[in-house]
Amino acid sequence: MSFEYLALGAGETHNGLNVLDIGATLFFFILLMILLKKVAWGPLMGIMTQREELIASEIEAAETSRQESQRLLEEQRDLLKEARTEALAIVENAKKQGEASREEIITTARSEAARLKESAIREIDTEKERAIAAVREEVVSLSVLAAAKVLEKEVSEEDNRALIEATIAKAGEVN
Repeated sequence: MSFEYLALGAGETHNGLNVLDIGATLFFFILLMILLKKVAWGPLMGIMTQREELIASEIEAAETSRQESQRLLEEQRDLLKEARTEALAIVENAKKQGEASREEIITTARSEAARLKESAIREIDTEKERAIAAVREEVVSLSVLAAAKVLEKEVSEEDNRALIEATIAKAGEVN
């Protein structure tokens, strides 16, 4: 029996279909599928699984990164808000200190002006007293001279001076 005989006569069916061809094709197709599953499909699915895991881990890392960025952004916003609050407090404190310093300087200047005014008044009073004393001295001297001429007698200058000073003192008490 030759291969031609088997191919031509033994495998023929009624409708012109060759059963052996169909069986051989089906056998080789199944064998090819088994080989593909072992050799190509398994490693390909392993690579696809690895790729899926890699993508999932990258998505997870990106989400973690996004959450961390969001947290850091919120921290930065809080720090910025706190820094603004502190800056406003510092400015307000500086204004208050400036106002207090201004008031202190004004008070010191007013006190110094009052002290200088009082000192000037005391100095004026002292100079006035000196001037009055000098005028009295001059009046006493002139009175002694006038009295000596009027009396035309020699009275000691000390006696005249004491007499005139007593007279002026009485006149000063009357005013």
